Amino acid sequence: MYLAASMKILLVEDEPKLASFVRKGFENEGYEIEVAYDGRMGHSLAQQQRYELIILDVNLPYINGFELCRQIRLQDPHVPILLLTALDSLDDKVTGFEAGTDDYLVKPFEFKELLLRARVLTRRHTEAARKHPLRIADLELNLDSKTVTRAGQRIDLTTKEYSLLEYLLLNRGKVISRVDIAEKVWELNFDTNTNVIDVYVSYLRKKLDKGYDTKLIHTVVGMGYVLREG
Repeated sequence: MYLAASMKILLVEDEPKLASFVRKGFENEGYEIEVAYDGRMGHSLAQQQRYELIILDVNLPYINGFELCRQIRLQDPHVPILLLTALDSLDDKVTGFEAGTDDYLVKPFEFKELLLRARVLTRRHTEAARKHPLRIADLELNLDSKTVTRAGQRIDLTTKEYSLLEYLLLNRGKVISRVDIAEKVWELNFDTNTNVIDVYVSYLRKKLDKGYDTKLIHTVVGMGYVLREG
């Protein structure tokens, strides 16, 4: 299922050497990491995809790390965020935490410490997420019992339908491409000659939306699917 996939990190850092150093370190530990070199690019990536951890430099072009942290928090209150910066005064740290960061690491730093903090943040986030069902409107998915209900009525799903719904719920409000679904849910390279994604989305629609006034699964022509109210 999707949660077993490799952990995905977004690094927003405008110093190429440091970005390369951090990227190589995480990749060597088995993480998947994307790098943005300015605040606007970082904000765009954070809107388009879901990450298990976001690492932000403070002194970024276009949008600084404090403001970027605030903007990301507005769209995702739960994603772990760690600020990397040479600013080490108490006022700077207060500003960072007020912006919504979960942790603050001052430059220069050892990669081992960054890795440790990343593991702690993602572990806490995963443990907290598993205590709370995923919800949208009157649809609820319980991660512990692996049960799905809508308006209090239980819905039986196959293993693949459950994994697809879980991924859509984790990315609710975001348009998810067929390629992304194939890679994250089926863990395979997308074959443009197959309609397996569309078939399973159709299965979910019949089970989740049929008979309800509020439709939750929507097609965005030419782009993919999105789970949202109305």
